[in-house]
Amino acid sequence: MPNQIKSESEQLFDQIMSQMEHNRQNLSVDMLTQISGLLYKEQQELGQQENPHTLNIRVHGGKPLSGEIEVKTSKNAAVGLLCASLLNKGTTTLRNLARIEEVNRIIEVLTSLGVQIKWLNNLNDLEIKPPERLLIENINMEAARKTRSIIMFLGPLLHVFTNFELPYAGGCNLGKRTVKPHLDGLKHFGLEVDASQNGLYKAHVKPRQPKKPIVMIERGDTVTENILMAAALSTGTTIIRNASPNYMVQDLCLFLQQFGVKIEGIGTTTLKVTGVESINQNVEYYPSEDPIEAMSLLAAGIVTKSQITIRRVPIEFLEIELLLLEEMGLQYELSEEYVAHNGYTRLVDLEIKPSELTAPKDKVHPLPFPGINIDNLPFFACIAATAHGRTLVHDWVYENRAIYLTELTKLNAKVELLDPHRVYIEGPTRWKSAEVICPPALRPSVVILLGMLAAKGTSTLRNTYSIARGYEDLVSRLNLLGAEIEIFGGN
Repeated sequence: MPNQIKSESEQLFDQIMSQMEHNRQNLSVDMLTQISGLLYKEQQELGQQENPHTLNIRVHGGKPLSGEIEVKTSKNAAVGLLCASLLNKGTTTLRNLARIEEVNRIIEVLTSLGVQIKWLNNLNDLEIKPPERLLIENINMEAARKTRSIIMFLGPLLHVFTNFELPYAGGCNLGKRTVKPHLDGLKHFGLEVDASQNGLYKAHVKPRQPKKPIVMIERGDTVTENILMAAALSTGTTIIRNASPNYMVQDLCLFLQQFGVKIEGIGTTTLKVTGVESINQNVEYYPSEDPIEAMSLLAAGIVTKSQITIRRVPIEFLEIELLLLEEMGLQYELSEEYVAHNGYTRLVDLEIKPSELTAPKDKVHPLPFPGINIDNLPFFACIAATAHGRTLVHDWVYENRAIYLTELTKLNAKVELLDPHRVYIEGPTRWKSAEVICPPALRPSVVILLGMLAAKGTSTLRNTYSIARGYEDLVSRLNLLGAEIEIFGGN
C-alpha cells in the first residue's frame, strides 16, 4: 500500500507525542491549543471541499426536551444493502431506507454504473434496477471517494469483472484504516488488488471457491459484509470464522436469504454460507432500525436532563450501553419487545427520565458486538461530562477520534487528552455556548451538537456535512422534541 501523507495536525500530534513519551508528561493546554488550531483550519478546508455551499446549525440551548421520537432505519445497513443490490439482476426495492448523504453518495456511484434508481414515495422506498451490463468505466470517482462504503463494491464486482478499478475509500477522517482485512478475505475467491499511486485499487480476478474456512484477522463489519457478498454468488459452501455478528451484518444476511442464499449462524461469529449460481429476482426488504441513532437520541435526553420516549429501539444492540448507564444512575423504562419490519430484529420503546449520573468505576471502552458499539462510544463523552466524577474513555480502535472529543472544551467541558486514544472527562459540566466547526467525523460532530443542546445561550456549529452523512432530518426531529435549532447557509 502506498504511504498516506499526514495532515499538519497529525504531524504536530506525532511530534508532541514523541516529546511526551520522552519527558513522560501529559498534554499541556498550550499543546492542545496548537492541535485545536490546526484542526480548526483543516476542518474549514475539508468542509469547503465536501460542500462549497456549506450548511451550518445555530442552537439555542439549555432547554429540556419532551415527547416521543422514532428511530430511523440504519445507515450502515442501508449502504451494505445498496452494495449487495449489485448481486441481483432483478429489481430490488428497499423500504423505508435512510435518506442521508452517505446513501446519496452510493446512489450516485450506482447511477454512474448504469443502475436505474428512483425514490418511490415519501416513505423513503427506493427501487433499484440494474442494466444489462454495469458501466464500470463510467464510475463516479468524486462520489466514490467521499464514502468508505465503496470498498464493499469489491465483493459483488468480483463476480462481474475480471479486471476493474475503484478509488481509495473515503468517509470519516479517523486516521489510517487499512483495507488489508478485506483483501485477505476476498483473495479466497480469486481477487488480487494492486494499489496504484494515483489513488486507485486495481482489482484482478481469477474466480475460485474457497478451499478452507476463511478466518478473519479482525472482526470487522464491512469486511464480513464483503466476504458475505462474495460468498453469495459462489456455488458451494463458505465458512467465515471470527465474523462480525453486528446489526448491519445481520440485515445483510436476512437480505441475501431472500435470494435463496443459505446462511447458518446469523448473530454469531461463525457463518456458514451456501451460495447460488445467479440471482435474478424481484425482491423487497426492510432494513432494521439504527442502534447508533437510538444511542444519539438517548444521549440527547440525558445531557438535557429530559424525559423523552424513543420508539423502535433495536434493544439487542444497546443492552450493554443501557446496563452501564443504569450503573451510572440513569432511570428508564422499557416496553414489551416487538419485531421489526424485517421480521427478525427485536425492538422496544425506551422512556428515559431526568437523572443524576455518577462516573463509572471502570473505563468506558468499545468491544465487538455484543460489547459497547464503537460508534456509540463518543456519546459517552458528553454523557460523562454531565456525570459527577471523572471518566476514562478509551477509543482504542481509531487513531485520532479521541482528539475530536477535546472540542467539547469549547463548550466548557473538562476534557484531558492522554494520548490519541484516551481522554479523561470530569463532570458535571456547566455548559457554555460557543462556535465550533464540525470535526471531519460523524459521531464526534453529533456529540458536539448534543453539548450545544445542553448549553444555555446560542451556539453555532459550522460545516455540518459530517452529520448529514449519517442522520436524516436530525435538526427538525429534535425541534419536534422542543429543541430550538436553525439551519443556515454560508461560511
